Amino acid sequence: MNSYQKAEAAEHALMEELEHAVYSPNAEDRIVVKAAIYTSGERDPREPAVNPRQDGKLYIMGPDKRLPKMPDKPTLFDFFRLRFGLGNTQHLMQSARLAQKRGENEKVVLACLLHDIANSAFIRADHGYWSAQLVEPYVDPEVSWAIKYHQALRFFPDESAGYEYPETYKKLFGEDYSPEPFIHQAYHEARDHKWYMSSRLITLNDLYAFDRNVKVELEEFTDIVGRNFKQPKEGLGFDGSPVAHMWRTINWPTRYL
Repeated sequence: MNSYQKAEAAEHALMEELEHAVYSPNAEDRIVVKAAIYTSGERDPREPAVNPRQDGKLYIMGPDKRLPKMPDKPTLFDFFRLRFGLGNTQHLMQSARLAQKRGENEKVVLACLLHDIANSAFIRADHGYWSAQLVEPYVDPEVSWAIKYHQALRFFPDESAGYEYPETYKKLFGEDYSPEPFIHQAYHEARDHKWYMSSRLITLNDLYAFDRNVKVELEEFTDIVGRNFKQPKEGLGFDGSPVAHMWRTINWPTRYL
């Protein structure tokens, strides 16, 4: 394939992508293009896209006016309030409150508060890994490690720690569900690690059926977050950390590029 043909192929691929754009009059008359991972499974990637383009319209390259405005230097709490889903944040805060009431140390309480943040505004698949990566530059290594491995530990009971396999999982995934081999491997890695119990305590305080009638306020965790989360002065997403781009994506989720 010569350079001209490559350019033609690239343009053709771009046009197909643009066909998945959705015009939104509430987004400054700009077109929202759903990420490929969002539409994966809804369409066969081997087939041409069929949605019509919106000719003459511009594409979003900044904030989406349909979302609440974020500060120029957003903090962790700004993401909790303005980007994370309300139901999931209550789950996180109730789990952290439970850990606090049980007398767990501040690292465990913070880990409980952050363990599912990927679910809140990023992606559900491999959420333990994504959540850990999002916070790794800003927390003690024990905290991010515990968050990462809670994804595997939650599928394996530990009678000595008082953890049973969640009944909720049987309803969600079926009685005979067994996680993938990499989850089994991660479980065995975690069992032999010095921070095993820190991660296990996340699963023990993880409220799989949290009370929707209870409302926990973020301010309950102001001091713990202040002491244990290294909030960058430039704002999350603008500090040049290895994961800044992930926070920017959550901040501006519908940017075209």
